[in-house]
Amino acid sequence: MQQFNGFPPGKARTVAVPGQFFSELLPMIDDLAELKVTLYLFWALQQQEGEYRYLTLRELLKDTRFLSGLAPDPDEAAEAARAGLARAVERGTLLHVQIPGVDEPQDVYFVNTVRGRNAVRAIEAGRFVPGDRAVPIALVDERPNIFALYEENIGPLSPLISDQLRAAEQDYPAAWIEEAFRLAVERNKRSWRYIAAILQRWESEGKDRGVTQQPTQADRYRYVRGSLSDIIDF
Repeated sequence: MQQFNGFPPGKARTVAVPGQFFSELLPMIDDLAELKVTLYLFWALQQQEGEYRYLTLRELLKDTRFLSGLAPDPDEAAEAARAGLARAVERGTLLHVQIPGVDEPQDVYFVNTVRGRNAVRAIEAGRFVPGDRAVPIALVDERPNIFALYEENIGPLSPLISDQLRAAEQDYPAAWIEEAFRLAVERNKRSWRYIAAILQRWESEGKDRGVTQQPTQADRYRYVRGSLSDIIDF
């Protein structure tokens, strides 16, 4: 049996799972592959942004780390993944759409939420066509947390700075934090005050929306943490 070394200290990134999953769905699931692919979909869709979030069978079958937990043999693992997806679709947890592809039809999966059902209707109506992503979804080691980024790019931590970093890690997406650190390094402005100012400006004005445009309601729901952390949106 492989051993797990435990979760590291500090604030851990989390994945939201609807409470109904535990009260209704989990007691129904009697197949390990179905359970694993269901949880994988919850995770994968929360790594994405945009109106329609989905996972393709092709992406899932390329994630060798995930497949290794289904069976030691790659072919058996792929077959187990397909079977788990089929069971989850039959149960009604996931939605499945097959769309034309260059070489062969492509299988696309959504979680059976309002957003997922809207996406399926949009595909059927020809308003939306899922495409290949530049960066496929895959299980990877956690990215460096904000403390490591600070020590690597600015210097030793102090108690005051540590408190500010913890607050920022809760308030802003990890991708924003990493990009703000990168910009500070590129501009030779290696200070937390400069990085915090970048993050605050992105939050108030909407990242990539221009300096005069105010954030939309969608911006607020996507990026504001804390009071909205219990909202699951995928």
